[in-house]
Amino acid sequence: MAVQVEVTREPVASAVDQLKSFSDADVKFELRDLMEILRDRRHEGWVLAAYPDPKTGRPLIGAGVSLDLPTRDHPQRDPLNNHPFMEPASAELWQAAGLDSAHLKTILDQFDDRLGVWSKKGFRRRITALPPQISEADASQLLRVSIIQAIYNAKGYCRDFDRLTASQQMAMTQLVYQMGVNLEEFSQFLGLINRSSDSGDTATVADTSFAIDADYWKTVQQALVKSQWARLYRARAVAVIAMLDPRYMDAPGRAEQRVGAMLRPAVAHRRMGSTVAVHTAPRRSTPRGHSGRTGKTHRQKKRGV
Repeated sequence: MAVQVEVTREPVASAVDQLKSFSDADVKFELRDLMEILRDRRHEGWVLAAYPDPKTGRPLIGAGVSLDLPTRDHPQRDPLNNHPFMEPASAELWQAAGLDSAHLKTILDQFDDRLGVWSKKGFRRRITALPPQISEADASQLLRVSIIQAIYNAKGYCRDFDRLTASQQMAMTQLVYQMGVNLEEFSQFLGLINRSSDSGDTATVADTSFAIDADYWKTVQQALVKSQWARLYRARAVAVIAMLDPRYMDAPGRAEQRVGAMLRPAVAHRRMGSTVAVHTAPRRSTPRGHSGRTGKTHRQKKRGV
């Protein structure tokens, strides 16, 4: 007779507990530097009241943090990466940030009322006049928790995340923060950062040279430069893609110039025989309380690069 053996498994920590357990030492870049970048108008902007996403119409707040997402299943499809993904509900992010759940419900109710009266287009026209619904401190804490989730999931996309330079880790985190699960559609880029070609062949890179191989990372950058995301959000893309350059910390401005030279502005045909170069980078909002650093390059502290 077969003996049934009971297997005892360690309990899986909740998303809230995992987010709270994060240590700044888990990454090489400074979280406050990325928070400042995401607050910038060139990236997400900064609004202290719920406002509609320009595409979906669903509520965002702060630096584009979603307020009504449910918990989502996000399986790890890379057999060589045992790091799972974490997709908590917006309410869990809110809780992990230490904010009041009842206040979130009030914000969502007010958002629905306003959207019903103004419509999405009218709502967005009023963004600059919206009275704050959360404080600067609360919005900053919510942004920090959202970045931590992005870091966690960046490790699910990149097997060698811990070996990247500080700026490369920041770039990966930004890509996850901006795209979420849609980053899975960038199969060529993900294959390259995991050192796998489209054909499935493994391009081995020595441990000591992986993060500082300029030619290798230029190829990785080109995979993003060719994407529709880079064409639609050119200014943001230039800033993020430049951070993948191993030489970024030495000269951030020069790194952005190199990417800008690869990523030309979109071209709009206005009339026969002539073309006009245009930037097609829509912004989520004109933020209130903006930091005003749209023209400056942000540096991170160089730690363990």
